[in-house]
Amino acid sequence: MLCGISFIVLLIAVLVYAGIMVHDPRTLWSGVSFWGMLACLALFLFFIISEYSEHLVSHDWIIGILAVLFIAVVLCALALPGFMVVMFFVEGVRVIRREGMKPSNLLALLFAVLLYGYLAVWPGIGDLTEHTFGTMAYAIVSFAAAYVLVLMSMYTFSALLNLVHLKKKRNADYIVVLGSGILGTRVTPLLAARIDKGIELLSCNPNAILILSGGQGQGEDISEGEAMTAYAIGKGVDIEKIIIEAKSVSTEENLLFSRRLMEKENPNVILVTTAYHVFRALLLARGQGMKCVGYGAKTKWYFTLNALLREFAGYLKLTWKRHALVAGILVGIMITTRLMALFL
Repeated sequence: MLCGISFIVLLIAVLVYAGIMVHDPRTLWSGVSFWGMLACLALFLFFIISEYSEHLVSHDWIIGILAVLFIAVVLCALALPGFMVVMFFVEGVRVIRREGMKPSNLLALLFAVLLYGYLAVWPGIGDLTEHTFGTMAYAIVSFAAAYVLVLMSMYTFSALLNLVHLKKKRNADYIVVLGSGILGTRVTPLLAARIDKGIELLSCNPNAILILSGGQGQGEDISEGEAMTAYAIGKGVDIEKIIIEAKSVSTEENLLFSRRLMEKENPNVILVTTAYHVFRALLLARGQGMKCVGYGAKTKWYFTLNALLREFAGYLKLTWKRHALVAGILVGIMITTRLMALFL
């Protein structure tokens, strides 16, 4: 009975996930539905094992495999927080050593310190809070930290899911490559990787037009769009296959101004940027009503973690009202429940 119910729930979860991914995966619900599907799968397997436990007992090798898997999962779960602290700390130091002491390069290191404080220092403070106010404050801060960590996990999984593509040929009408910084008139390695990805996709979509988007920033001798075009031509791309967008100074403007250069009313668009930036760019494109899929160019691993935190901070900036409302409602329920328990 329970096996049948859990299978139906799993089937519904799979259909919900598939529906989101087919309709429009450019939403945090793609990651939420993916986790929900995995949870339903775990529940289904639990009931299957429980149902056929007597049969499994007679096979020692199956019990051994299950025991090893269970121990591995428990150890990974216990070690994950400590692993995250060490990983973000080490990579945070590396990005500072290689990229310089800039505020934007301190995110990974700061996250490691805050996570360590929450996991190791804060519980000790919580044990010292004997008064109701202190206990409640500890609970609220703990809830806020847990909410942000869960939200970041959902954001990360949604970002990863939007990077997975089974094919590169999509009969695209336009391939938009988003700019970043340049050095004088030369593209940086990070920007070159984006252009190379756009050229790769252009070879799979021969009827598409390559839109190279980026204006002129401080310390740049020409616009990013012009520098990107020179690089693409040097790689063998026909100038007639390129449209230059040279006015934008932000991702929002990259998308907005590039859309204005498209002649088709409902074009099939591919968006190309660095892998860690794809999901937020897709969210911004969705907000502008642009239908597109995103492809990510690779970058150095030590830089990715720091940049991913910056992208998540950008996502929170876009959606802070929504999440503040949800968190406020949940905290309100928690405080009300606590007060009722004290006075009733």
